[in-house]
Amino acid sequence: MKLHIKNGHLIDPANGIDTQKDIYIAAGKIVGVGTAPVDFQASETIDATGLTVIPGLVDLSARLREPGYEYKATLESELQAAMQGGVTSLVCPPDTDPVLDEPGLVEMLKHRAKTLNRAHVFPLGALTAGLKGEALTEMAELTDAGCIGFSQADEPILDTTVLLRAMQYAKTFGYAVWLRPQDPHLGRSGIAHSGPIASRLGLSGVPVMAETIALHTILELVRASGARVHLCRMSSAAGLELVRAAKKEGLPITCDVGAHYIHMTDADIGFFDSNARVNPPFRAQRDRDAIRRALSDGTIDAICSDHTPVDDDEKLLPFGEASPGATGLELLLSLALKWADECGDGSPQAVGKAVAKVTSDAARVVGLAAGQLAVGSTADICLFDSAVRWKVEAKALASQGKHTPFLGYELIGQVKATIVAGHVAFLR
Repeated sequence: MKLHIKNGHLIDPANGIDTQKDIYIAAGKIVGVGTAPVDFQASETIDATGLTVIPGLVDLSARLREPGYEYKATLESELQAAMQGGVTSLVCPPDTDPVLDEPGLVEMLKHRAKTLNRAHVFPLGALTAGLKGEALTEMAELTDAGCIGFSQADEPILDTTVLLRAMQYAKTFGYAVWLRPQDPHLGRSGIAHSGPIASRLGLSGVPVMAETIALHTILELVRASGARVHLCRMSSAAGLELVRAAKKEGLPITCDVGAHYIHMTDADIGFFDSNARVNPPFRAQRDRDAIRRALSDGTIDAICSDHTPVDDDEKLLPFGEASPGATGLELLLSLALKWADECGDGSPQAVGKAVAKVTSDAARVVGLAAGQLAVGSTADICLFDSAVRWKVEAKALASQGKHTPFLGYELIGQVKATIVAGHVAFLR
């Protein structure tokens, strides 16, 4: 199919484009930007007048819950949520059931996702067998099966020697290690940020040093091994200072932040709102402000949805008993635009930077040839209306997980169409 997207305002940070241009697509690839190729005859035309056209979003953390947790979500529901959110490429952590530590499981997941013909799915393989932190997995075989990196998800490695050996092995073969900095002992039973709000509510706390102590360990092991490490879901001002210093030192690290951490603080727990139970917990306002500054200065490389669908039986419980997690695929773009609106007055430069954090910058972390609209690249495209304000309502979410701390909020920017590899996968 040959597709012509006309009259849209094109924002492509990777190629420095921020102007009105048409896009021409054939055989799943972009064959023209601004000027049609010779003898191009469109079989379908999308009039994008009044819409913004950007690369399809690249999400660095989206739990699809398959295999093993289909009662929480299915590939069908979550990839449809990705389409409604304009997400065309997503990375999924290995904490499924069974864990993604065998090539056959990875191949099955990739095949299931491919047959649905929606977003491109890039699994992370388990760093250790069963995520138990003891024996290393067969990283070479998992890479051949389709893994783009290796992670422990939220399961810490207690034995630092195992983590060092994993990094040394990964360095030898050029694999990326994805780690969430979290000390396995400090705040192990905590459910909220350690501070006056947790104390007043009587909730056990997770101190900031649970993140910083783990970061010190990870950074020392990076210095020793030279491994490329991606730090997942940074949450504190002190942690970001360590990352900033490590980047200046030249260590091969990148990091991301969950979109909801850009806007929420521990005060948003309110009167024990279990929708605000997330991991790591929302921290103080100074931490939230530090996250925004780190996004602006490039310390944080990308914004992810940290999409973690949770069913009613595990969420509609007292705060301390509720499972952590929130749906985010359909909110990712709007929350990034909200950051641009609040921190950059909605200027074109601020919007461009927000788009980059969920497209080209995120793709660069993974090493994907995605997140851009250059001629010859795969036609993964998102069209949205920046003027539309929409209310976050559970019934309107395609995800099987309906729980998010943003329920009832009014957000800006609504996805109108999502194109994956040249075919229109979603049209509102």
